[in-house]
Amino acid sequence: MLELEDALERILSAVQPLGEETVPLNSAVGRVLAGPVASPVDIPLFDNSAMDGYAVRAADVAAACEQNPVSLQVGGRIAAGEMSEGSVDAGTCVRLFTGSPLPRGADAVVMQEDTRTDPVNSDKVRFIDSVRPWENVRLRGEDVKRETVLVQGGGRLTAGHVALLAAAGVKEVRAGRQPIAALLATGSELVEPGQPLRPGAIYESNRLMLSAQARQAGAVARVFPLVPDTLSAAREALHAALADSDVLVTSGGVSVGEFDFVKKAFEQLGGHLDFWRVSIKPGRPFVFGRAEGKFLFGLPGNPVSALVTFLLLARPALLRLQGAADTGLPKSTGRLAETLTNPSDRRHFMRVVVDDSGQVRSTGAQASHILSSLARANGLVDVPPKASLASGTMISVLRWD
Repeated sequence: MLELEDALERILSAVQPLGEETVPLNSAVGRVLAGPVASPVDIPLFDNSAMDGYAVRAADVAAACEQNPVSLQVGGRIAAGEMSEGSVDAGTCVRLFTGSPLPRGADAVVMQEDTRTDPVNSDKVRFIDSVRPWENVRLRGEDVKRETVLVQGGGRLTAGHVALLAAAGVKEVRAGRQPIAALLATGSELVEPGQPLRPGAIYESNRLMLSAQARQAGAVARVFPLVPDTLSAAREALHAALADSDVLVTSGGVSVGEFDFVKKAFEQLGGHLDFWRVSIKPGRPFVFGRAEGKFLFGLPGNPVSALVTFLLLARPALLRLQGAADTGLPKSTGRLAETLTNPSDRRHFMRVVVDDSGQVRSTGAQASHILSSLARANGLVDVPPKASLASGTMISVLRWD
């Protein structure tokens, strides 16, 4: 039985990125960038006003105050999106708006609120406050200089990244190809939600849970029909799913029971099982295999076991297939509000909830079939074998929300 780190190392060493493709920026959020993208322009592209007001020479209004306003001649008006050949000379100003290009000769912008219309001469404006040189001015290249790397390769694009790339005029990016993940669930007792339940049957929920997690990891998830507990049915279902995917994620049928056919069916299709069983709780019966460049992740049938093994072992592989540099779950730090105890001889990834104040609490019963405590959870805490983590301890929480 492998330790978690050994199992993950074997998986990631077997997985190589699927390649690259061009992705329009408007659909690139969440995609893994294939390489660094440098800005083709300065951001901002030109000196411009940070607000509505007047372009001035700071020296002209250095003494301005409410008791001693300074009047300047208005020499023009520049709207955002316009350019002007004029300039600001001594004793003059130019009306600007947020984003208006700064005219030649000006070195500051006085906000509109610090000005008054001259009651005697409508072509003049009174200034009742001073400004420092370059105050309220957005300088060319202040945010990003041309040729600066905007986003490094190997990371997943966020909405902020996309906004920055768009501001630089980038229309499309090269991203890692999204793996197609097929989701199968085995078990003659399983029934699709919404269908009548016969005696002894249960509704199947793992495929929806796992397909949602696969999509969050950047994969294209495809849910396949339920598979009854026969070798021929398992072999036929695995064959169809493998033909239409890069990764096959199954739940159920990977233990040692009389009706667990996934491993045998996979081998009959020419697949090779790299390992079986990982020393974690929940989720010991886990299978990783390969078949002609495609991968099998055989997860346990209990829903919590299925989710934990997916998050710890399958999710990193989906990210690596896209070229991601960081494949681990995001983490947050919190303080235990209660003691967590693990009497097992295996590491226990316990379901917890982290509240807004950073307090970490168990979500209740930790048995691998309890979905209600899973639904309340937003993280996992790795509790060592035969150990307790005392209330008040600062701990790291693996997050999936």
